[in-house]
Amino acid sequence: MTKKFALFAFNGEECCFLHVILNALEMNEKGYDVKVIIEGEACKLAGEFENKQNPKYSLYKKLWDSGLIDCFCKACSNMMETLDIVEKLEFPTCSEMSGHPSMLKYIEKGYEIITF
Repeated sequence: MTKKFALFAFNGEECCFLHVILNALEMNEKGYDVKVIIEGEACKLAGEFENKQNPKYSLYKKLWDSGLIDCFCKACSNMMETLDIVEKLEFPTCSEMSGHPSMLKYIEKGYEIITF
């Protein structure tokens, strides 16, 4: 049975988010089923996925290209004033729990939740 992990990124510090990226990519490369859910202040980093001036842009691009981003929180993206960027970049959004992604949705599908 494949291990399944849902990585919820809440922290808006880029250093912390880079650990989400690195862990998601490593788990995926090892054959795990991984989903990245971008929540809370982490939503303010949406613009970094198109910021080619960021020295870590290649990591953002690799995560984006991997297809591991399951969604950005619609409510938090709106609150962080980045919903327009999320929509422009065509990232999926989740809002099934009063505007936010539901952890229960992932738990019911057999995912272990890890928060950052």
